[in-house]
Amino acid sequence: MAYTAVPGVRVPIRMWTDPATVEGQAMQQLRNISSLPWISGLAVMPDVHLGKGATVGSVIAMQGAVCPAAVGVDIGCGMSAVKTSLTARDLPDDLSRLRSRIEEAIPVGRHGHDDPVDPRRLHGLPTAGWDDFWQRFDGLAEAVKFRRERAHSQMGSLGGGNHFIEVCLDTDGAVWLMLHSGSRNIGKELAEYHIGIARYLPHNQGLVDRDLAVFIADTPQMAAYRQDLFWAQEYAKHNRSLMMALLQDTVRREFRRTKVAFDQVISCHHNYVAEERYDGQDMLVTRKGAIRAGSGEYGIIPGSMGTGSYIVRGLGNTAAFNSASHGAGRKMSRNAAKKRFTADDLAAQTKGVECRKDSGVVDEIPAAYKPIEKVIDQQRDLVEVVAQLKQVVCVKG
Repeated sequence: MAYTAVPGVRVPIRMWTDPATVEGQAMQQLRNISSLPWISGLAVMPDVHLGKGATVGSVIAMQGAVCPAAVGVDIGCGMSAVKTSLTARDLPDDLSRLRSRIEEAIPVGRHGHDDPVDPRRLHGLPTAGWDDFWQRFDGLAEAVKFRRERAHSQMGSLGGGNHFIEVCLDTDGAVWLMLHSGSRNIGKELAEYHIGIARYLPHNQGLVDRDLAVFIADTPQMAAYRQDLFWAQEYAKHNRSLMMALLQDTVRREFRRTKVAFDQVISCHHNYVAEERYDGQDMLVTRKGAIRAGSGEYGIIPGSMGTGSYIVRGLGNTAAFNSASHGAGRKMSRNAAKKRFTADDLAAQTKGVECRKDSGVVDEIPAAYKPIEKVIDQQRDLVEVVAQLKQVVCVKG
């Protein structure tokens, strides 16, 4: 579909969904974003829903400013996926052992590794720049200096909430590995630290929503945030790379007789800031719940733990700032889902998937999310579908 332009305060709100279907609070958030003095453009993806600080599914282009709450607290959160040489015929009927082996290799929830993972022991994982990355930890905000040990142990771990690791099948029966995670606790603490600073800067005192406080160019606060932001985005990318390498090693061991091969890994952030140029102007583009979908660029748009996911290729639509949705998007809050559904409902909606089916993950029930097929259909001018996947194993924190 082509976008619908909704009047905003300073810029129109370009929406790749029916505005009438967007909850009132989310629409107000979008109007608040459109009122920021520094904004150059605002695009809204079909998975849009109310977010903390800023709307999930928003792409915000600014000149000389960035809003840390519009990035979110899971800086650099994103997806990785890889196609394997395995097929459905190679998988055992009982997938519980494979799920257990994955959970043994990759800590979930708040846990980290007992000993930090040495990337040099993982098959085929590039390690260039690894030492430099960790040396730059000393330049981060003073508030997180004591978190080095925890950041090391959580590198290569999943986290909780909507983060997951999956084994999937595409429509041709090929096996894919896919995972979703971000910058873990270190990214959260860096985000909260800088959001707290931004709220009290003089230029933010007249904003309609203090959660939309920004840093502006050529200030020490902006310089400090950019340094920590880009480091955390790099942490998230390394975290997914380590997990994918651990996941591939686990699959190799489980299918050692098959000599499993892997294609090139596809990886993308969906909570991050990028320096990009549009209409001859340099901009800071914030994607919160959105992926970059430049022409020919591969991306991943997952559904819920009982539906499907899509591998896509970007069409380079500059009206959307070369973006697409990051997933199906919630249609129900976590608390509402817990009140409405039971573990039995979860078991019914995840039938055929080897996964947790207990009350601890009821808030991730498929019915709490928008239909992924409709979300994909609403952005046919943003991406083209390369592969459609359906999970057979799903690991949650």
